[in-house]
Amino acid sequence: MKITTKDFRVRPGENVTLEEWPTVVQSFCKSKKRYREILEEHVKELSSLQRLHYASNRYALLLIFQGMDAAGKDGAIRHVMSGINPQGCQVFSFKQPSAEELEHDFLWRTVPCLPERGRIGIFNRSYYEDVLIVRVHPRILRAQGLSHELLDKKNFWDERYRSIVGFEEHLYRSGTRIVKVFLHLSKSEQRKRFRERIDEPDKNWKFSLADIQERNYWEHYRKAYAACLSGTSTNHAPWYVVPADDKENARLIVSQIILDSLSELKMAYPKITSSRRRELAGLRKRL
Repeated sequence: MKITTKDFRVRPGENVTLEEWPTVVQSFCKSKKRYREILEEHVKELSSLQRLHYASNRYALLLIFQGMDAAGKDGAIRHVMSGINPQGCQVFSFKQPSAEELEHDFLWRTVPCLPERGRIGIFNRSYYEDVLIVRVHPRILRAQGLSHELLDKKNFWDERYRSIVGFEEHLYRSGTRIVKVFLHLSKSEQRKRFRERIDEPDKNWKFSLADIQERNYWEHYRKAYAACLSGTSTNHAPWYVVPADDKENARLIVSQIILDSLSELKMAYPKITSSRRRELAGLRKRL
């Protein structure tokens, strides 16, 4: 069964209602064995494209993963990117901002983590937290030290969306291609995964009281995500809403999205000049 990634892409200007987007779709493979085969094929192809991407050194690729707690961000990154050469890939997770970071604009702390040309950067959560968790918990916004004049604006969140879109347009013009993945999880599946974290000793470390507390804000988060996806999905930096209740299916969709994104880049290995070929031939004879 072919994976058509455009089916999961949020069109620019589209008004997203997450209730209308599925958290599970028909499986793309009939067995776990077939799933492993397809994922292995994707991983191999990604590895090949990543080498070309690194050698070409023309673009940077930034992958952004967002989702509710237990949506599978860590697992998707670990499985899909398992064949990538670590020298050409960087992964960053953004937690609660530091005191220094709070003294700057909300985009500032992510800038030093952006990938160089030829590399793939992965953000496990990102600057989007400042229009998601911060919107759900206004007390965090008040702690950012912004003036009352800014905080009182009725279009405050729309202005943040415009700041993000402008930032991503700048990155695009500078050669960075951005792919944003929202792992769309149902509330019932989250409950199941939370219980697994409690029941399985090797997963206990993943669970805390804060997870239960944040679950109480489920509908608030859904509204914040819907507004964010609607306001920031563009042609140059699209959002993909990936059904996440089935982890295996989600990983296949994510890997196909990344494959499509890399394949669209105009990449080629550096050309060798005739003088360089003669030089190499001479060096070969000396071996």
